[in-house]
Amino acid sequence: MSERTKRALVIEDEAIVAMLIEDLLEDMGCQVAASAATAREALELAQSCDVDFALLDVNLGEGQTSVEAADVLRDRQVPYAWLTGYGLQGVPPEHADAPLLHKPIHPGLFAAVVRAIA
Repeated sequence: MSERTKRALVIEDEAIVAMLIEDLLEDMGCQVAASAATAREALELAQSCDVDFALLDVNLGEGQTSVEAADVLRDRQVPYAWLTGYGLQGVPPEHADAPLLHKPIHPGLFAAVVRAIA
C-alpha cells in the first residue's frame, strides 16, 4: 500500500463481523471512513463518502442487499469487493467481476483482496 492511508467503506449488517473487518483493516493500516448496516445507509454512503475502496456484504438482512450501493460505487469508479457466505451464486451477475471474499473471513485472503483493490 502507498504511504497515504487508504480509506474504506464497510457495509455489513452483522455487528461482530463488521468489527472483525474494521479490526483487520486497521491492522493493515487502513482507515474505516464509514460503515453501514442497512441498504439505505449503504446507498447514502456510496453516493457521498470519500473512500478509496469498499467491502460489501451482499445480503443485509430482511431482504435488503448492497447491490444499489455497488452500482453507485461502480459508477464512481470506487473499487469494491464482496463479502458473503453464499459464494459466487450470491453475487449479482452484473457485479461478478468484483473480488469475492467468503465468510468466515480468512485474514490472509482478506489482506490479499484489500491490497488488490486499495
